[in-house]
Amino acid sequence: MAPSTPRVVVGIDVKKRPWEQLVPLHNRWHPDIPPVADVKEGELVRVEMVDWTGGRVGDNNSAEDIKSLDLTITHYLSGPLRVLDTDGKPAQPGDLLAVEICNLGPLPGDEWGYTGTFDRENGGGFLTDHFPCATKAIWYFEGIYAYSPNIPGVRFPGLTHPGIFGTAPSHDLLNIWNERERKLAETDTGSLKLCEVVHQRPLASLPTPKNCLLGKIKEGSPEWQKMANEAARTIPGRENGGNCDIKNLSRGSKVYLPVFVEGANLSTGDMHFSQGDGEVSFCGAIEMSGFLELKCEIIRGGMKEYLTPMGPTPLHVNPIFEIGPVEPRFSEWLVFEGISVDEAGQQHYLDATVAYKRAVLNAIDYLSGFGYSKEQVYILLSCCPCEGRISGIVDSPNAVATLAIPTAIFDQDIRPKAKKVPKGPKVRRSPDVFRCTYDGKLPVTKNPGGTQI
Repeated sequence: MAPSTPRVVVGIDVKKRPWEQLVPLHNRWHPDIPPVADVKEGELVRVEMVDWTGGRVGDNNSAEDIKSLDLTITHYLSGPLRVLDTDGKPAQPGDLLAVEICNLGPLPGDEWGYTGTFDRENGGGFLTDHFPCATKAIWYFEGIYAYSPNIPGVRFPGLTHPGIFGTAPSHDLLNIWNERERKLAETDTGSLKLCEVVHQRPLASLPTPKNCLLGKIKEGSPEWQKMANEAARTIPGRENGGNCDIKNLSRGSKVYLPVFVEGANLSTGDMHFSQGDGEVSFCGAIEMSGFLELKCEIIRGGMKEYLTPMGPTPLHVNPIFEIGPVEPRFSEWLVFEGISVDEAGQQHYLDATVAYKRAVLNAIDYLSGFGYSKEQVYILLSCCPCEGRISGIVDSPNAVATLAIPTAIFDQDIRPKAKKVPKGPKVRRSPDVFRCTYDGKLPVTKNPGGTQI
């Protein structure tokens, strides 16, 4: 007998706001957010989700919606799902939840997405000191392929995946998160040399009631007030999984998530059509609405059996996952190297972040010689199927990072040649990405050895 159609446990109407959905959504992590549905082991279910902003970024000819976006809204998640075994008993703290991604994609009738860079005064990004302006590119989908009228001459298959996949934290784990992130947020930034390089990014995003959505918990109630002041923001990945933005969590993948509360309370969201390793522009995948079809299995006592705590408590664990068998295949790559020496020539000690920044900057400067603006390349490297590597982390003093770009995504040969790249208006790739002005006063970093951004 043919398998049954997946049961829809969270349905989405993209014409409605997140707080108007029939099944309530949430944008914080908290153990007391009630589950919206029960899911049994082995049952194939369908979870639909809004894009991470809940429809606040539009398919239009402006980046103003990116520039003015209030980041306290992020991310709108579908769930939590309470997972039960075949006898109806819920997952328990200490179990391991195995979640298989059987199918996924954009919601029918909403087959488009966007990539952007945030204004430096509002979130910034990995290269915010080089790119302080808000920008946006629109992408349209043709089956497995994406193309953008804002970045002509590029077309590639997407490795679609959810950016966020996680279980609910326990109260103890939530307290650990809030305490360590609060201490980091209160740190004197002058003592953190890395912040001199990534420039004015927030050190941490602490709990705030502003724009807090807690599923079935009624806003303004005493329960909501208490939870909103302690619920963790969804921006970073943590022990529960969360916003890890791992592009390989696609069709056929299996994720092994630690269980911290009864039922596991699985949530997901932040669907991406495609993403480059690092998602360097921060709003950097091809963001979209979408659906997941998944199955769950409970591995009783699996946390102790398979996850080794790397910290002071048994809660300091991290998920593991299997890569699925369906991925784009490329045979030719152009690879850019970076070392842990910044644009001012300052030596950093085995700093992989600085090295990766250098690799990305090298790629941007190089590809801009083929008719693209620097903003076009920055956005492209954030969302195309490029691969980042920490290639060396032991040879003092330089960490080495690499960024590999598949050459097949371009409609021209981008490899170095004896005959130099033609220059001039005839190779200009226009129209460009949409962009806003930068009205802040923070200085912009210049790369003395390259063409200026």
